[in-house]
Amino acid sequence: MDPALLGELIAVGMFGATIFMVLIGFPVAFTLAGTALIFALLGHLLGVFDFALFRGLSSRYFGVMTNEVLVAVPLFVFMGVMLERSRLAEALLETMGELFGSMRGGLGISVVLVGTLLAASTGIIGATVVTMGILSLPTMLRAGYDPKLATGLICASGTLGQIIPPSIVLVFMGDILQGANQAAELAKGNFAPDPVSVGDLFAGAFLPGMMLVGIYIAWILFKAVVDPTSCPPMKRSPEETRGLWLKVLVVLVPPLALIVAVLGSILSGIATPTESASVGAVGAILLAAANRRLSIDILQQVMRGTLKISSMVFVILIGASVFSLVFRGLGGEKLVEDVLSSLPGGRFSAVLVVMLLMFFLGFFLDAFEIIFIIVPITAPILLAMDLDAVWLGVMIGVNLQTSFLTPPFGFALFYLRGVAPKEVTTGHIYRGIVPFVALQVVAIGLLWSFPQVATWLPNVIYGGSGVSIEGGGSGDFFGDDAPDQFAPSESDGDDGSLDFGLESDPNSDASTPGFDDDPLAPPDTSDLFSD
Repeated sequence: MDPALLGELIAVGMFGATIFMVLIGFPVAFTLAGTALIFALLGHLLGVFDFALFRGLSSRYFGVMTNEVLVAVPLFVFMGVMLERSRLAEALLETMGELFGSMRGGLGISVVLVGTLLAASTGIIGATVVTMGILSLPTMLRAGYDPKLATGLICASGTLGQIIPPSIVLVFMGDILQGANQAAELAKGNFAPDPVSVGDLFAGAFLPGMMLVGIYIAWILFKAVVDPTSCPPMKRSPEETRGLWLKVLVVLVPPLALIVAVLGSILSGIATPTESASVGAVGAILLAAANRRLSIDILQQVMRGTLKISSMVFVILIGASVFSLVFRGLGGEKLVEDVLSSLPGGRFSAVLVVMLLMFFLGFFLDAFEIIFIIVPITAPILLAMDLDAVWLGVMIGVNLQTSFLTPPFGFALFYLRGVAPKEVTTGHIYRGIVPFVALQVVAIGLLWSFPQVATWLPNVIYGGSGVSIEGGGSGDFFGDDAPDQFAPSESDGDDGSLDFGLESDPNSDASTPGFDDDPLAPPDTSDLFSD
């Protein structure tokens, strides 16, 4: 058998074996590394894998450890855990419920708005869903809400932290796309590609995130009209509403100030994501102190939680790096490139296939697992087809948000099931999330049809990313000359494959220096917030 074909078959087998091992419950980090080493040994015995490739692991790890962008991850985690301890969600839910509860569907709208604020201030999906499930679900049920609508709203609103910045998912996505975009541009002969930073993704994801919020609220209003018994108003006495606006002001101003300080400094270019994350961590401490929830014991708990998650990231990094290196060494990326490039319809079909694959895997895998297994393999190939890197990253982010919602393994569903009252069944939760998954698909379709939703704000703030959806700056994905432009770009490699052995741009705040063999192997953080 041809050695190249044999190596590609082994790479496919390694990918399938990894997915299977994750599905049956093995830890992701050890599954990635262990499965890769087993298949590397098999490939070596069959003469299609060179063990000398492992020499690049040390420089790769050093490159990640010196990457300042990834320092933002533990800082954002610290900020989220600290804000969760400060009872910010409890105060917001209570106040928003009082503000909107008197209108039909008002409690549901308050849940969406609180989910939005928590997404922009904490970003920890597990904590958000659990907190809103404990505090708002009983209130909604007492008010007469349909359990399916109530549980669906809580799960969907709790996952907004996946796409609304500052999102930890977007931090890692920006790091992946930075290397992928640079590799794709250099393969096409562009030796001065414009960098793709985390700030670009934050700006690109802001409007799509708000679009999702608007779609959720529109669905609640629709339900209030066609099925008013599913979301009745709350009856409140004048005494209960006295002084409400002052209370709203007191409760809303602190988290909004923190959001403006963190997100505003990133989008305005005043600070890098890492610097803004440090501001957010200090701001979270101040908010906890203002709510009289700061003590040595709570600070120790937050620090232990942050240390635990950060350590998990670095352990998973080792496994993801080994997996990526072995997959490349076996020729897996060349196989994926050939498959996507040969699809009828060019890049339209390539993007569609990748998005469908991610959506399907979202039923069984966590978003972080998909990001660090699928995206490094497919993103360089898609970007070589002149796709906008920011648009692609936002599309993936919105798509992967469904992985928290889709049965049977959606983590948001498990979070809510663990705190829901006995009268709320698992069937209620599973059926309740169906319309919100459909709304996610609608959002993906709108983002696909109108890419300017993701590209307009980065272009306004940063002046464009240099890689447009049409390849020429029009931003029209379905241009009149689409059939020709959907054709994939030619690679500069002798064998037609993309060369990813590149150093990242040292001038970009999202670079990953030191990835001599593969700059596209970020850490896998699956189950990062499952506790």
